[in-house]
Amino acid sequence: MSSEQQASRALHARVRRFAGESLERGETSESFEQLALAIGRQQSAHNPIVARLQGARPPARDWTELPALPADAFRLGRVASFAASEECARFQTSGTTGGAGVHAFRTLDTYRELSLAWGGRQLFGSSPARATVLALAAPFEPERRSSLGFMMQEFMREFDARRLLGQGPFDPLEPGRWLLQPGALDVRGLARGIERAARAGERVLLLATSFALSWLLDALAGSRCPLPAGSVVMQTGGFKGHVRTLDDGALAAALCAALDLPAASLIGEYGMTELSSQLYDGGFGQGPGGQSVFLEPPWLRVTPVDPITFAPVAEGEVGLARFTDLANVDSSLVVLTQDQVRREAGGLVLLGRRPGAQLRGCSLAAEALSEAEPIALDPGAVRA
Repeated sequence: MSSEQQASRALHARVRRFAGESLERGETSESFEQLALAIGRQQSAHNPIVARLQGARPPARDWTELPALPADAFRLGRVASFAASEECARFQTSGTTGGAGVHAFRTLDTYRELSLAWGGRQLFGSSPARATVLALAAPFEPERRSSLGFMMQEFMREFDARRLLGQGPFDPLEPGRWLLQPGALDVRGLARGIERAARAGERVLLLATSFALSWLLDALAGSRCPLPAGSVVMQTGGFKGHVRTLDDGALAAALCAALDLPAASLIGEYGMTELSSQLYDGGFGQGPGGQSVFLEPPWLRVTPVDPITFAPVAEGEVGLARFTDLANVDSSLVVLTQDQVRREAGGLVLLGRRPGAQLRGCSLAAEALSEAEPIALDPGAVRA
């Protein structure tokens, strides 16, 4: 094992330890800044794109001084600190203008552990992380390389009520789990899944993009499909790049009525292929003034920055989202997006893409039922 491989493995272990400590007791054996600087040094030494970005700048003395890589770099070149022969997964952004981007991973252990830890806490709160998990999405297939599909599969695996209760092994392709098929949304399958959960006294965790939920409302045509008490809907993605648009408030109100769901149980998730971590809000309209305020996990810092100077803006002002994601050990620690955000009430209000920015988003996959044409890759492109 090379010194770079050893350093990477050690950094992954430190990040997972930091995440566990921060969630379990709020105190950590090392600081966010220490980890960020260590990962930054590793990437400057071994990641050619980050090294070029660093250039002749002096080494960062503070994590806020680390250079930010524009998200578009993931579609212009391979952003990785390791050889392609070491890849265990390549997640590809949805088909958007300007071409698809790719995020390469040498291990999915950190991605999996941290997404489950934060997702479980934000979706289930203090109650047991157990449900009948259904997805308004096409079945996850490694060759399609959807990071969202992978996360949905891992949520199914981790939070599956029958597996946790010892009632049978987990089968990711079990009929009735994935309810979006080419040309159709399986509303009857959804109803059967809800009925099965209700008979077992279990709640439902329904995973879906905004566009898929809109499609569900169309399919229901005004009828209701009540979820069991305590159920949660995780809504991700938006209507970026679509001719059709639907006001978030109108969508939320219609969904809550159709599914007999409290607004606090319609939880928004924000993620992107270029990151390894996700943010969640506290339920639709649960923030100050009826806004949805998204919270980042302790291992992710989001800084709104000025679009010209890239300097942090004042609290309450709008800026571009600059992500510092400790889980991005082997790609780019700091990613600058064209998403506009405002820090407020201890979290982030998402304000959409900067005008004129290129379009992106997971909802594009739901509408087309496929992502951009995949780069040639082995069928085993994603290995656990």
